[in-house]
Amino acid sequence: MTPQILASDGLDRATLDDKSSATLVRNSSQGRATRTPTPADLEITVRDRRFGRDRKPGRWWLNNDPVATAWHNALSATFPRGEAFFIEAVKAHRDGAPPRLEAEIRAFVRQEINHTREHVVFNKAAVDAGYDLARIDKRVEDMLALTKGRPPIVNLAATMALEHYTAMIAHEFLANPAHFAGAEPETAAMWRWHATEEIEHKGVAYDTWLHATKDWSRWQRWKVKSLLMAIVTKNFIGRRVDDTLDLLAQDGLTGARWKWKLAAYLLWQPGMLRRIFPAWLAYFAPGFHPWNHDDRVLIGKHGSEFAAAVQG
Repeated sequence: MTPQILASDGLDRATLDDKSSATLVRNSSQGRATRTPTPADLEITVRDRRFGRDRKPGRWWLNNDPVATAWHNALSATFPRGEAFFIEAVKAHRDGAPPRLEAEIRAFVRQEINHTREHVVFNKAAVDAGYDLARIDKRVEDMLALTKGRPPIVNLAATMALEHYTAMIAHEFLANPAHFAGAEPETAAMWRWHATEEIEHKGVAYDTWLHATKDWSRWQRWKVKSLLMAIVTKNFIGRRVDDTLDLLAQDGLTGARWKWKLAAYLLWQPGMLRRIFPAWLAYFAPGFHPWNHDDRVLIGKHGSEFAAAVQG
């Protein structure tokens, strides 16, 4: 597959001129430098936390709300296989990466491995609470099987788009208390811990993409990036809605009424999909980079609650 039928993005002139916040990533093979807005003082910290070992989540652990619980359970059911895919997609392009990016990739991998472990535990608790996640897991498995024959750069572009989704959702989880209002404390802490690290490493897949496509034109990058985001959006939202309705049906909650309740949850209150729309749209801008918006303040805001939740 040629670059012309893929999609990503270069950096606009305003970003290139912003020397105060940009970091140079040098291409050692050609001596060329690419400017990235990834903060020079960014530290990707691996927080090896464990949740739910002593107190497993209840069936409707999020404010006794079956819709909110089903949405988050459906998300979690995709993470073990999905994060393994992200790891392999990024690692496939680390050869020749500059030292800083290479170190960030290692930290990214360690964080994602820990996330996988905790969501395996969480998913098992959902099964113990009476939910069958096998159909969701099989759909993810079948989807990932389709990626096996694709050029690795396409899988990196898909990972980059999905990492933007996780970063947008993570921002919402930390910035808007409504998402976990009334949730069981330790379970909410697990999701916020995950969100914290997703924000922290949100630029790794993108900077790996810039490294891997250093010989592409900005137009080629933008075209591939945009195409993959459009495909990922259709699949991500459509399949997560289907998965959520599947879990609601296991509670006997079916029909138009519950579809409307799910739509209201996603688009009105707390309205995750509505609230992330501006950040989603920004992905298509020629000058997009995940760190054009530095939201690390959210990391410090929630950094102390994880251990407290486990110890409390």
